[in-house]
Amino acid sequence: MGYAEFSMPPEQIAAVLVAVAVFGISVVLGWPYLIPNPAARRLKEQIEGKRRKSAPDPAEADGATPKRGLQSKPSEALGRLLILFKISDRLNDGKMVHMLQQAGYRGRAAAVKYLALRVVSPLVFCAISALYVFGILQLNQPLILQVLIVVAATGFGFFLPPILLKNKADKRKLEIGRAWPDAVDLMLICVETGMSIEHAFKKVAEEMGATSIELAKELSLTNAELSYLQERRQAYGNMSKRTDLEAVQAVMGCLIQSEKYGTSLGVSLRVLAQESREMRMSAAEKKAAALPPKLTVPMILFFLPVLFAVIVTPAAIQIMAS
Repeated sequence: MGYAEFSMPPEQIAAVLVAVAVFGISVVLGWPYLIPNPAARRLKEQIEGKRRKSAPDPAEADGATPKRGLQSKPSEALGRLLILFKISDRLNDGKMVHMLQQAGYRGRAAAVKYLALRVVSPLVFCAISALYVFGILQLNQPLILQVLIVVAATGFGFFLPPILLKNKADKRKLEIGRAWPDAVDLMLICVETGMSIEHAFKKVAEEMGATSIELAKELSLTNAELSYLQERRQAYGNMSKRTDLEAVQAVMGCLIQSEKYGTSLGVSLRVLAQESREMRMSAAEKKAAALPPKLTVPMILFFLPVLFAVIVTPAAIQIMAS
């Protein structure tokens, strides 16, 4: 077999390279539209919140009960679905509730929707995969293989909600971890000026709203729990569980110790703020150090072939022409 049998015409090589370049440019230009910007979302939420404060609902201003519309009907329908499948007792599952809280979902309605999604998702994937395999595609494959495809799609639908929930919790944890050192610095300033811990949490939540909406929500929720819970230490412990961050747990432990023994918060918060900044810098350094090994495989798969094509193609064209 000669070299000419495996050679590709220069026109085809150029067409492949152009197609790859067009695909890359399309991905780069369309990336902001495919992946939403979190900063823009936070800014939009702040603008809408200020607009609601400045222009309240007339019905609520008159003391009337706000209209709920059809908001309660989906929850009731989903609740009946859980009763139908006899899984309504899982609404009290502490592990599931803890996962939902880490992802930022609180309340019974969130648990109902999550359980209903776990029921509906496998059924939907099973129906769609069966429709495609047996109806639309009509694969010329053994029946056992087609059934296995449908079973695999159903299993994917069953495990998809926990995966999405874990991904949401990780993203929220990362966002809170990035903004936490700044929140501790603000908390230290508030405490040293003589504010109580409730007022400090409220002030820090207002200031951190522009940086991290999730952290502002957590601080506001903790501030509310400090007002109505009998044990203030329980409010601090709840925030530690919801965030699941070592830096947050250290600060909450400091606040619990201060509530129990009456120790000063200024020195402890200053040390913890410094440790939080050092931990954030250490995490950034680890990510930067892990970047070269991660880039090795993409460079081998994408950069080197293009580089070899650019270098070798002119010589190959001259050899084939001669």
